[in-house]
Amino acid sequence: MQKYWWYKTEWHSKMDKSMQVNGMGERTREAYLRSMRQLVEHYDKSPDLIAEDELLDYFIHRQNVTGWSPATMRICYSGVKFFFKHVLKKDWHLLAIAQARRERRLPAVLSRDEVKKILSLARPFHNYAFLATVYSCGLRLQEGLFLEVSDIDGQRRMIHVHRGKGAKDRYVPLPEATYALLRRYWITHRNPQLIFPAVGRGGQEGPHSKIPMSIEGVQGALRRAKRAAGISKKGVSVHTLRHSYATHLLEAGVNLRVIQKNLGHANIETTMIYLHLTNKGMEDAYQIINAVMQGV
Repeated sequence: MQKYWWYKTEWHSKMDKSMQVNGMGERTREAYLRSMRQLVEHYDKSPDLIAEDELLDYFIHRQNVTGWSPATMRICYSGVKFFFKHVLKKDWHLLAIAQARRERRLPAVLSRDEVKKILSLARPFHNYAFLATVYSCGLRLQEGLFLEVSDIDGQRRMIHVHRGKGAKDRYVPLPEATYALLRRYWITHRNPQLIFPAVGRGGQEGPHSKIPMSIEGVQGALRRAKRAAGISKKGVSVHTLRHSYATHLLEAGVNLRVIQKNLGHANIETTMIYLHLTNKGMEDAYQIINAVMQGV
């Protein structure tokens, strides 16, 4: 069969509609549909003709032969399981037990001094404004890119985050310095809708652009600033600024529930990973015990 024929089938359409009804976001739907494309292209036949044993062999092949990472396998399992359970209505035992092992990797995090160095070296101005906003408000990359003028509540000094992960809205505090920076940056382009519109050659697209700055552009700006700052940590990306924001709040004594709310985490367990990224609790415990011992 012709490559990518899966996208032209009724099964593709049914799966996409079913995911939309389940409230899944666009990026999740794309990932799940891609996982099904990979399956049907592997066997080169319609998915309704794939048997449970074949599905088991496929999972083993992707894990042991292709060598997919646990993160990629999780997407594979989730997408394929969704299709067979919700579209084909299969109740196979395999669908209940198949799951990828979880990696227990801690995310990279920058110190406050490292964040200051990176931001001071971010060029040009639109990249600096974007990266500073992402860090100071704890935003996800996509949340920052799609910020709109109407999302900024200057009177309350809050940002209304729309289209957050899981289609959840939230309000996050807007520091005074960041508010002033956004006002200063917006004046440079005066786009009536977007805070961070796409910038073309010579910066001429800003006022009229209907799309935000590119992911590649801001990720590249961060890499260049990191390199210029002489920071050698691995795994540093724009999302690292969000991890750093949460860690710095925790180090400053901010309640974990407040950090959870600011980040938009559905479960406190997700936020608790930042407990592993700071030594504050250990340092506090050391000081307490040390004070007791001094009196002995």
